[in-house]
This record gives sequence, structure tokens and C-alpha cells, in this order.
Amino acid sequence: MNVLQDVDRIVQNAIQATAPDEAVRKALAYLPRSQGKTILIAIGKAAWQMSASTCDTLDNRIAEGLVVTKYGHSQGPIGDLKIIEAGHPVPDENSYLAAEEAIRLVEALGENDLVLFLVSGGGSALFEKPLIPEEEIKDITRQLLACGANIIEINTLRKRLSAVKGGKFAKICEPAKVFSIVLSDVVGDPLDVIASGPAYPDASTCEQAINIVKKYNLILSQNAMRLLNEETPKFLESVETHITGSVRELCDSAARTCKELGYTPIILTDRLSCEAREAGSFLAAIAQYHAEAASSLAFIAGGETIVRLNGKGLGGRNQELVLSAAAGIAGIKDCAVFSIDSDGTDGPTDAAGAVCTGESAEELAKLGVDIYATLRNNDSYHALKRIGALIVTGPTGTNVNDLSCVLVKR
Repeated sequence: MNVLQDVDRIVQNAIQATAPDEAVRKALAYLPRSQGKTILIAIGKAAWQMSASTCDTLDNRIAEGLVVTKYGHSQGPIGDLKIIEAGHPVPDENSYLAAEEAIRLVEALGENDLVLFLVSGGGSALFEKPLIPEEEIKDITRQLLACGANIIEINTLRKRLSAVKGGKFAKICEPAKVFSIVLSDVVGDPLDVIASGPAYPDASTCEQAINIVKKYNLILSQNAMRLLNEETPKFLESVETHITGSVRELCDSAARTCKELGYTPIILTDRLSCEAREAGSFLAAIAQYHAEAASSLAFIAGGETIVRLNGKGLGGRNQELVLSAAAGIAGIKDCAVFSIDSDGTDGPTDAAGAVCTGESAEELAKLGVDIYATLRNNDSYHALKRIGALIVTGPTGTNVNDLSCVLVKR
């Protein structure tokens, strides 16, 4: 097998290993028996897969339910559950419709009823009831994405501008109990940040929210600023939360496959958090240092990088990381750098990520592609597509951050 075939095997195995099916079934073993109705609400990019596993496990215990996921991520009907596909990373009309439908299902429940709440990454945009005009929430979301704010900063603001985030959905469910199963897509697994914590006490403060606005010079209305000064719930009754998966499992799976393929795997971190192009340069530097290694080596990193939007091109953080790395590993024999989003969609593209080798920079140059000019225009997708470097998996049914890896094959 060559190094690109190794990449295919590592990516495929890592995604399969982090599929939420078994993790959800294990968490359901702790689900209390409800004396009343059990209502299922699932939000996020992995909502369909989590809901399908739940229904297979619980048979006829679900009275009603709603599944909210990203466009293209539903794989068909699940019993009588209602399925809504909505906008991501910017909420749209279906995001608002989904939140209203969820509220309708839970707001009249009693103390003997149970809400089974399945949460995965992407829920912040997919499940929304804004407290400010819809166009303003879209504009603020775009501002946050463009300035390079990280997911914790983004969700700190989202919680205060929404009627269902930052523990507020759990308050709507009261007096019913909430049993929440969470698939983590945030570095460090902070439960109040994943999908903006609709059913978890909020640890962020008003002061932190105001400081984020100042840090990035965001433009907000007076009403939005007023909401940032209103505190979120810090304590919730009758909520039980189980976390079912994380990026660490993604890294561990990649390490196992690398070892099977003859590499010595080194997990650098499961908390990679910096600009995508900086991460690409760093991984390329590791490849340069080990270019003359006597045996095959694999350096693995999990986490989530950010992109600052200065240009008008198309791409995602993983594609930008790989394009940045391509220049650094130019000429290194049997070397590859790949990076993928575990949910199968990197940014607003149809690719999960990309892979480059020691030959990629030369291939791009022959096509007249300037790597650095392309990065400045944030147009990694089109450049990498021209040399067949995109990794396309389609929606995977899971969402546990990103996986990046350097392979030096000997």
C-alpha cells in the first residue's frame, strides 16, 4: 500500500470507530423509566444516527419525537419521528421552525414525563429561537465566523441571544425530567458549550460576553447588547447528562490503524486549537524534521482550528490546513498530511477535508496555482480539487471534531 491508500484506511476506520450507535446504546442503559410520556428531541449533525440507534434500542417507548439535523444528513424516516433539516453554520427558517416544534412538544409536559434529549455538534445553528430579529442573528453569526472567534466565544454570545440555549430549553421542559445524551464536538468536552448547552447550566458570564464583543469589534444593536447583560441559568433541576463520544476516541482509532499499517503512532494532542494555516505549517515542520526517519512514523492531532475570512473563495478549516502544509512538505518522499472533519462536511463544501503529499506543491505550481495567494483568498477548495486532493465521505452520522495527521512512510 502507498501512503495515500494508508490515508484512506485511517480515515475510514476512524469515522467508523466514532459512530454514535454503540455509545448511545450504552448511555440508554441509565435511562430512567417514565411513569408518563417519553418525548425524543434530537439536534445536531449526528441527530439522525443517534435517533435511529435510540429507537432501535427502546422499541415502542417513544411517544413522539423530533429530529433536527443539517441539510443532507437525514437518511430517511425513523418510525413516526418528525425530521427537519435546517441551516448550518448560519440558522435559517427551518432552524426556527425546529425550535418552535420542540417547544410545542415539551412545554405542556408534567412531572411524570421525560424528555430524551440527544445533542451533537451543529445544534447551535440548527435549533434556534432568537430573541432578536432573524436577520440580526444571522449577521452576528457571520461576523463571529469571519473574525476567527472560536466555538466557545461564539456560543457564549449565542446563549444570550436565544430562547433555547444556555440551559433555557431545559427550563421550558420543566417540570418534566430531561435525560440528555451528548456527542461532543468541542475541545475538552464542555457540556455548556456543545450546541450552546440547551439543557445544561451555563458557566459563562455576562462580562465574558461583553469582552468578546469588544475583542472582535462586533456590531450589535442596543437590544442585543441588553440581552448580553442578562444572566443565563446556573442551576437546573431534574436534568441528567451523559457524554458519549469525543475527539480522543477519533485520535485513538487513528493511532490503532496507523500501528496496524506499520507506523509508530504519536498522538500530539486532542486539543488542537489555533488558526488552520498555522496548524498546517506546524505539521509540515514535523514532517521536515522526520523526513530522514528510518521507520514509518505517524503524528496525530485532534481538535478544531479556525479560519479568518479575508478572501472570497471557498474552503473549510481542514482544507486550509492541508493547503498550508503542502508548501512545507514539498519534495519529501512518501509523506502525506491529511485533515478531516469527522462529520463529513468541512465548512460550506461537499468535502470532509483533504490530503497533500510531497508532490502536491509541484502539481499546483504546474497548474499556475500560487499556494499563498490562494490561502489569502480562502480558496483552498478549488485549488485542492484541481489536483484531486479532496477527501469526500458524505455525511458520516457522527461529529467529534477534526482529525489531522502527518504520515512519513518508510
